[in-house]
Amino acid sequence: MAIVGDTTSSTAAATFSAINGNSGSKKTTAGSVEEQENKFLTLLMTQIKNQDPLNPMDNAAVTTQLAQLNTVSGIEKLNATMTQLLDGYSESQAIQSAGMIGKNVMVAGNNLPLVSGQAVGGALLDGAADKVTLTIKDSTGKIVKTEELGARTADNFNFGWDGKDASGATLKDGKYTFAIDASMAGAKITSSAMQVGTVSAVARTKTGFVLDLGALGDVAFKDVQQIL
Repeated sequence: MAIVGDTTSSTAAATFSAINGNSGSKKTTAGSVEEQENKFLTLLMTQIKNQDPLNPMDNAAVTTQLAQLNTVSGIEKLNATMTQLLDGYSESQAIQSAGMIGKNVMVAGNNLPLVSGQAVGGALLDGAADKVTLTIKDSTGKIVKTEELGARTADNFNFGWDGKDASGATLKDGKYTFAIDASMAGAKITSSAMQVGTVSAVARTKTGFVLDLGALGDVAFKDVQQIL
């Protein structure tokens, strides 16, 4: 766009450079989109007042500049809205996490701690299975019991163990592990072991909320598969 005087060679790029405070060798940053809008309108009115009557401003160029400015303003408002949504989500997650204290949750892992002759574990099946086998091992890796759990549908499920070995003898409380094997008509079904623990405390970290499961350690709130 051409205007009278020293600003005859002004372009859209030069205009936005001035709006953003980048004219000359001194560089400054606009405090907000509102300030940029005010600077833009001031520059625009100056150009209109001083334009060459024989070579007026290009309407299309002005429209393009206005559209670009509106886009910047829209992005800032969208960012502000997203920040509010994330803050609200964080508060909601804090309330949910605090409400889980004392509850049993299922998370990825194959630990099966035996306490007072009782233990609870779980698994996640990627597909329905007509045969599911549970294998329990002691702390040395020795198999102490193998049990058929029957048919299961695709999804999470949990099971209980009374602490007895294959011969029916009661085992001592302590650390045990387990594995799940599943199949449908002889074809293997992918399965994942899920350990069950009781939430004793909740802590907030930079990456989100963490649940303290006692002997099972800490797990992220987002990694909880099921609340029992």
